Amino acid sequence: MAKLRAARPEEAEALTALVARSKAYWGYDAGFLAACAGELRIRGAQVAARRIVVAEDADGAVLGLASLEGRAPRGELGLLFVEPAAMGRGVGRLLYRDALRRAAELGVRRLLIDSDPHAAGFYRAMGAVPSAGDTGNGLVRFEVVPAALPGWARAWTGGGRAVHVGNVGEFNAQFGACSPDRQQRAAHHYACLAAFYSPEPAALVLPAVVPASWVRRVCGAMEWEGVELYDGLAEGPTATTGLSEAVRARPALAGRVTGSGLPLVPWGRTEPFARLAGLPWRARDLRYESKSAAHAMFGRILAGGGHPGIALPAQWRADSRRAAARILARRARAGHTTVLKSRHGVGGSGTTVVTPERVREAGGARAVLRSFPRGPLLVEEYVAGPDGPDEPRDLTYDGLVDGAGRVHEVGGALMEVAGTGYRGATVGPGVVPGWARKPLLAFGEAVGRELAAGGYRGWFDVDFVADAAGRLAPTETNLRLTGPSVAFMVAARLDALRGAGHFVRTVDRVELGARLPEAHLEELCAELAGRCAALGAVFVPAIPTAAFEPEPWLGVLVAARSVARLDAAEALVRAGALGAVAGFAPQSSESNGESGLRVR
Repeated sequence: MAKLRAARPEEAEALTALVARSKAYWGYDAGFLAACAGELRIRGAQVAARRIVVAEDADGAVLGLASLEGRAPRGELGLLFVEPAAMGRGVGRLLYRDALRRAAELGVRRLLIDSDPHAAGFYRAMGAVPSAGDTGNGLVRFEVVPAALPGWARAWTGGGRAVHVGNVGEFNAQFGACSPDRQQRAAHHYACLAAFYSPEPAALVLPAVVPASWVRRVCGAMEWEGVELYDGLAEGPTATTGLSEAVRARPALAGRVTGSGLPLVPWGRTEPFARLAGLPWRARDLRYESKSAAHAMFGRILAGGGHPGIALPAQWRADSRRAAARILARRARAGHTTVLKSRHGVGGSGTTVVTPERVREAGGARAVLRSFPRGPLLVEEYVAGPDGPDEPRDLTYDGLVDGAGRVHEVGGALMEVAGTGYRGATVGPGVVPGWARKPLLAFGEAVGRELAAGGYRGWFDVDFVADAAGRLAPTETNLRLTGPSVAFMVAARLDALRGAGHFVRTVDRVELGARLPEAHLEELCAELAGRCAALGAVFVPAIPTAAFEPEPWLGVLVAARSVARLDAAEALVRAGALGAVAGFAPQSSESNGESGLRVR
């Protein structure tokens, strides 16, 4: 693999010769090359000022070079040339990504690239945006906004790599919200999102076996290298033990996972995970996972004033079915729609909207409640949404509390909710409308401060629904990673790799038109990735294991630099997935077990 270093003044003549060979590779005649020679010449006295970096192989042979010129806030990628014999080996990509990283560190906010026409496809693939500006010399101009990892990402994992532990089922189980089947299929599918628990993983620890082709594709799309995979650790007979306990039961694996010196990032904190990671455990730190406790916290915050754009819906705790039936019946008689909630739930599970018509059709409130799971219920005022169909209804705030108790704002997102079920989220510049942004961020930060004061450390979110009066009603807080958090991680990574301005959408469920073998699933993903790239979008399969269910589906991520392209990419993916050829039987992968280390 090539390594980078600063160029040396005494190399100027040799580097100039490399540039000439690289330019000549595209078939230019001697006259044209002679006319370009002065512009492409590298002088020893200018090497440092032009910030020239070279890529070299293990033997010290120079494979390519790049220069980063100008002064912040405007910079130029003056040179980027690769030795012809090294083309196609990733050298240009390595030099380009390094130039973007250095530009961001220098405070460059607009990086110009005047590309040879033959290299224009490379820069488009790297995420550079074509510019309308005329270079006047036959070159193709591109622009990019260099972006460093945001402050919250540095607070989350120190800005470096982390070990991701997909303990979704384990987290849900501590609240009685695990999948109804003993194998925890739903939780194990969503554990695949562990690939995106931070902007850059060093290792993935997963309960179920995942397709090797999926790991390669995700690593390629996100430009991750050397990612270790430990999968198949808590499925079948071991599914009910939980992922963290399954890792601890394998001492060699536990040593590899915990002894790397890298942060361990779970879906959410649990007592078994605390034992694995050697962290203190206090169950009360997760008390606001309870929807009733969160509602009480919201009320305390609002009682202090300062949040005029927030309206808290009324909520009543019903410790018996009879009490819940009385409240529901009273509200139905008054013509009010009601929300019934379990105290804990994931992705909208345990939450149902009950209209007066439903109560009448069922024959009364008690009849409605017979379909609900046992346990205490919360009865909550229903918040009517905006009148316009295109007005945002479901929003969320993501933040984190670091080890010192400081709150870091991650941002706001729009959620896709069908009924009461979460279906995905969109993050990106300006996705939260202007009227909602200030109250959402202010209230989310206030919740973070309350959580920090109560001892909580880690990721959290606050979900809201918008009402008809243009206010936000907080509905719950989640003390764990979520679907929107995954979108934020991917956006941070793509912005750092390709330049700022990415919109990212998670789509939890894309129905497949067939139950495909792994090889055919990879063919489908390759086709969707290529077609999305032609739209200027990035496609990443996020949840692959559900593709082998009797009713197959995929969870996906799409990213683009505009919402219009994002919408087009999602539509393309849905249509392409439904059009998958039917008639294939699923292929199963063999479990890695403890010794099943795979590096991508």
